[in-house]
Amino acid sequence: MSGPRVLVTGGRGFIGGRLVAALRAEGMSPRVLTRGDPGPDEIQGDLADGPALETACAGIGTVFHCAGHAHAFGALGAQEATRHWQVNFEGSRALVEAAGRAGVRVFVFLSSVKAVGEPGEACVTEDWPVAPESAYGQAKRAAEEAVLAAGARHGMRVTVLRPAMVFGGGGRGNLERMARLVRRGLFPPLPETGNRRSLVHVSDVVDAMRLVAGDARAAGRTYIVAHRDAPSGRGLYNALRAGLGLPPVSWAVPRSLLQGLARAGDGLEALTGRRMPLDSEALARLLGSACYSPARIERELGWRASTGLTEGLREMLHA
Repeated sequence: MSGPRVLVTGGRGFIGGRLVAALRAEGMSPRVLTRGDPGPDEIQGDLADGPALETACAGIGTVFHCAGHAHAFGALGAQEATRHWQVNFEGSRALVEAAGRAGVRVFVFLSSVKAVGEPGEACVTEDWPVAPESAYGQAKRAAEEAVLAAGARHGMRVTVLRPAMVFGGGGRGNLERMARLVRRGLFPPLPETGNRRSLVHVSDVVDAMRLVAGDARAAGRTYIVAHRDAPSGRGLYNALRAGLGLPPVSWAVPRSLLQGLARAGDGLEALTGRRMPLDSEALARLLGSACYSPARIERELGWRASTGLTEGLREMLHA
């Protein structure tokens, strides 16, 4: 990818930082919008700072929008929902409009599979019609619609990417938290339910972002970014133990016991207003499916996740 300069929002974050490093390895000097003290090629500001957005987009040809308020498991309440809306929707809308006014040609928006409703036992595509339930997902879905509409108005090539659960060295997501608990012997052996949980390594997300930015066929399209292999919760548990050098275990905590503990967690949450380590939502994440098909981006653009679970966990656990 060459030509006019590139802007990366969230360029100090997990995914954005990997993207910035990849671009610099190609000899590019991406501009980064950051809330912290700015360094070389960085502009201080956030998505609510209109003048900073205008300055950041000036002279830019491609925007990679990675910044956002992350989905925090355990976060409850109206304040958290408001923050998602302000940052993930209103901030994204402000950025894409600033980009349009500045004459940016390409805009890549990093959304999430949470922009659609939970798939249940199905392995769903981009056309899954169920609306998102979480405040995070609702804000991401509204932002998708806003950036695509802005692209059409401004003649800007916009692409939306919906990564599944992203993992890798330096990450702070659910899989990394699970790994820490497994390492300490605090995570119970899960029963095998045959569920499927889609994942994607951070390096593959970066490759997808760079690919769609340089391919005109991606204009106006939305793509799920995931590895085609979706392991079960028990499979993840076993893979983490192997990656950590721990011996395999053959037993599992019964599903009925986990369900009872989850219901107890629900009750305590209702009484205290605080999130418990195990409740019905957490149990659904562990035993239920969240499978998303990358068939569209594989078919249309030839992208395919290249980092499998074993290799990706090795990088994550020993980074």
